[in-house]
Amino acid sequence: MTIANDARFWDRLSRRYAKSPISDQAGYERTLERTRALLKPQDRVLELGCGTGTTALRLAGNVESYLATDISAGMIAIAAEKLAAAPAPKLAFRTTTAEALASEEARFDAVLGFNYLHMVRDLAGTLRSIHALLAPGGLFISKTPCLGDMNPLIRLAVPVMRAIGKAPHVGVFRVQELSDLIAAAGFDILGTEHHASRGKDRRPFIVARKR
Repeated sequence: MTIANDARFWDRLSRRYAKSPISDQAGYERTLERTRALLKPQDRVLELGCGTGTTALRLAGNVESYLATDISAGMIAIAAEKLAAAPAPKLAFRTTTAEALASEEARFDAVLGFNYLHMVRDLAGTLRSIHALLAPGGLFISKTPCLGDMNPLIRLAVPVMRAIGKAPHVGVFRVQELSDLIAAAGFDILGTEHHASRGKDRRPFIVARKR
């Protein structure tokens, strides 16, 4: 299995994904509110793993520029349809990866990754690419399901689902492991929050600054 396999998985799922409701709308709204408060009007923002663009469309109007990306061309096609229906001049969508962008000259004041880090195949490498993409002192803002802290049945089910083609690559790690990897990539963690409106929240909202 490769990143190309993951992209094809999300391409197949994209139309159904676009119709699925947000499972915790109140928690999602809190994440948007906190993120918006951290972004400045002059910021150049990159979002990784943007899916069908819902978050990008909500946040792009508050910053200087906003590039939203995903590995799935199917997801980006739906995002582009949304953008055409509700134009946002500061927003652009693109099918690419953090690693590919890091080889280019563009640099950003903030990089966002919501429900993203557990989907990458080389977490440490991706975090290094994110660090390279940020201007000095730039912010990396993420919210990540940490399956290592979840029900053991979920951890057991993931490899089985991958083996039968019912899931893409999913990384299993704990909150502390994630925090350690972010720090090792060259970030100072400024804060960790939990935004879920119900139940135990295993998706930490982490704000980190590039050293």
